Amino acid sequence: MSFEIDVGYASRPGLRDSNEDFAGALRDADPGRGLVAAVADGVSSGSRGREAAQTTVMGLLADFFAVPETWETTVAFDRLIGAQNAWLVQHNRLHAREADAAALTTLTALALRGQTWTLAHVGDTRAWLCRDDAGATPGRDGDQLLQLSQDHAFEALDFRARLTRAVGLDDGVRIDYLQGDVRPGDCFILTSDGVHGVLKPAVLARLARGADGGTAQQAAEAIVEAALAARSRDNATALVLRVLGLDARDLGDEMADARRLGAPPPRRPGEPLDGYTITALVHDNGVHRLYQARDRASGSLVAIKTLSPGRQGDPDERAMLAHEAWLGLRLASPAGITAGTADGQASPGFVRVHPRGAQVSALYVVYDWHEGRTLRQIQADGGAPTVAEVVGAATAIARLVGRMHRLGVVHRDIKPDNLHLGQDGHWRVLDLGSAVSGRESAAQRELHGGTPSYMNPEQWEDAPADAGSDLFALGVTLYQWLTGRLPYGEVEPYQLGRYRRDPVPATRLRPDVPIWLDHLLAKAVARDPRQRFETAEELLLALERGAARPLNPPPATPLLQRDPRALLVGALVVSLLFNALLVVWLLFLPR
Repeated sequence: MSFEIDVGYASRPGLRDSNEDFAGALRDADPGRGLVAAVADGVSSGSRGREAAQTTVMGLLADFFAVPETWETTVAFDRLIGAQNAWLVQHNRLHAREADAAALTTLTALALRGQTWTLAHVGDTRAWLCRDDAGATPGRDGDQLLQLSQDHAFEALDFRARLTRAVGLDDGVRIDYLQGDVRPGDCFILTSDGVHGVLKPAVLARLARGADGGTAQQAAEAIVEAALAARSRDNATALVLRVLGLDARDLGDEMADARRLGAPPPRRPGEPLDGYTITALVHDNGVHRLYQARDRASGSLVAIKTLSPGRQGDPDERAMLAHEAWLGLRLASPAGITAGTADGQASPGFVRVHPRGAQVSALYVVYDWHEGRTLRQIQADGGAPTVAEVVGAATAIARLVGRMHRLGVVHRDIKPDNLHLGQDGHWRVLDLGSAVSGRESAAQRELHGGTPSYMNPEQWEDAPADAGSDLFALGVTLYQWLTGRLPYGEVEPYQLGRYRRDPVPATRLRPDVPIWLDHLLAKAVARDPRQRFETAEELLLALERGAARPLNPPPATPLLQRDPRALLVGALVVSLLFNALLVVWLLFLPR
């Protein structure tokens, strides 16, 4: 189902001579960026109310999709509304001596992106959500009407509303923000006070839904006509948005949940978590907790990943967990962001993420549970693997890494703990918590940047992790699995001389390793990045060709490249020896 919204708009001056309301909606050419709608009511105490309302709405619609995609929706609203407010305030100052020249307006703006709605509100225009859900005013056929915005006004002695907030009123405009989930069938209504001032919520809900087969445009016109029939004394404007279809959850949806939801408190086996029952605590590394749980609806086992109690208040950790959920949805199927294969299961290689339900109470990610062992557990069981076993696993994993890279994802933590062989015989890449896609902030990219012994030398020189980092880590993993040793030994963060020798050839540690595989591993973990594989496809091709077209071994890394200080140390030693000989000649030898 794709993103599809039916939009209707109607506005009438009513008993007034002019219409100072203005409304509009705009959908971006890129479907993934959603839709933005707004309604504004110019303040009638000034002669420029219509101008303020029109420029505010038109400016917001024109610029909303021009901001960088990395901006969060509330940030985009804040910057754009703040800029418009500053312009109106400056205008009002320049015309302060003119009678009734103030340009002020209310504003209610709504953005629909992915499966999340975001509201920005100033003044006494209103936003409503019509949904079949408990806890709101009932309408026709069980529909519920929930008022999303709160009026920034009070009634004066003359029974007329006086605004406490408006765009253009103060130097700093205070904006109310609210976010929630969008469901197919939802109906959003934006109204000016000429509508909601005379129509009861139940009537508004009934008219918004309209008769069977009616369009959103017909519903908007019916709402306005009903307001005028009820003798509204103000301009009457209604904007109706009916949600007919939604795209899959996007990163914005996950980030909104990360800000809105908190991590669940620690759970013990047998305790519930929404629709799941915890069966075991699998792992807790101080940052994340991993539970095994049972889905009470289907009876199947799942894995639930959430933050440890000490990290749940860290906004960057919360954002990275949301990013991990989005990446899991993106990688778990051939199409990238679809839910899975035709049978509802994830494509082999990645663990399927369960889409977040509408009634979740906490921030966590739910994965399929796969029986099997990680490569680390396989190594711990003892016994040297066969060459065929290693080559088969390397071929499968290289395909998975290549797929990640084609989607612009860098895992950053390829190692035995994160490679899993399921009972179904499929290798899978686990733990996307360190992965980057270019959609995260600089602070988030610094979190969980990899395991030292598997990091390529460039990262210790402050180079960012890239696709080559994953290939190097995969080479280290395969070398370790085959030989039982790390190519450069255990590397610690505080260690200075990390790569001062080339790895020992695998054939010296295991004589049964063929030369072609020895050369391939040497190329994968070469100290010089220019000697390594450039892409996962190149590594995969070398594995498939095997002995048919063996690679040439990379040349030995020069000493000065392995240890640039060696020249200085050597020069110092030569200088000391020369000076020692000079002292001996001057003091002890005859002249």
